[in-house]
Amino acid sequence: MSEAPTRAIEDEQMSEYIIETRDLVKVYGDGAGVRALDGVDMHVGRGEFVTVMGPSGSGKSTLLNMLGALDRPTEGQVLVNGQDLAAVRDLDTFRARTVGFVFQLHNLIPTLNARENIEVPMMGQPIGRGERRRRSAELLERVGLEERMHHLPSQLSGGQRQRVAIARSLANEPALVLADEPTGNLDSQSGEEIVALMHRLNEEMGTTFVIVTHDLAVARQTNRVLVMRDGRIVHEHAVQSPYEEDLKAFRDSELKPR
Repeated sequence: MSEAPTRAIEDEQMSEYIIETRDLVKVYGDGAGVRALDGVDMHVGRGEFVTVMGPSGSGKSTLLNMLGALDRPTEGQVLVNGQDLAAVRDLDTFRARTVGFVFQLHNLIPTLNARENIEVPMMGQPIGRGERRRRSAELLERVGLEERMHHLPSQLSGGQRQRVAIARSLANEPALVLADEPTGNLDSQSGEEIVALMHRLNEEMGTTFVIVTHDLAVARQTNRVLVMRDGRIVHEHAVQSPYEEDLKAFRDSELKPR
């Protein structure tokens, strides 16, 4: 496999942060509206493996949409890979080249095999057919599915489909991958394997991962946990050991509804 560095670590002159938000506010609706984000200040370093947790309605998915340039803030700034998203003219191109997405439902195209699904994000980029095939084959090997490249999604297990989705998120060598409940539709063993895979890819490729989850077992395997409530980040927890970490106190104080 190619050992060429990804864009996530390619430019040493850029900011140490892949993500910065400054007083980020998102209000849905007219008048008083719903304040989904209420002054979020956060940063994520290049190459980090971070979890965002919190009860339903805390603003996790809204924050992910802001970071992925899928929605615009009402107030404040979002900087991704050194660029202020408000100043980016072509957000579609920016997303395609800079951000990969993984969702709870894999969203694979059912009529395309595993390899073809991975190649889809590369179709709109200046990448030749030969390079698409090389890159898709390498990514399938990285996620342990090189022998399943010609299988349709219906011929793969849930965990295997999510592995293909993760490989697809890396197709354009993004600096950042955003994952929204990537284990939410899997059994516990498959979920653990998916998080372990993402952690390994994070370490091997230097790509930053930000994962939204409700699962403490997922959080234990990341490096840092950000807890949200009522549109704000109310707690930050550095995970010391994936195997020995006890998040009970942090769970009880921060995740229980009040």
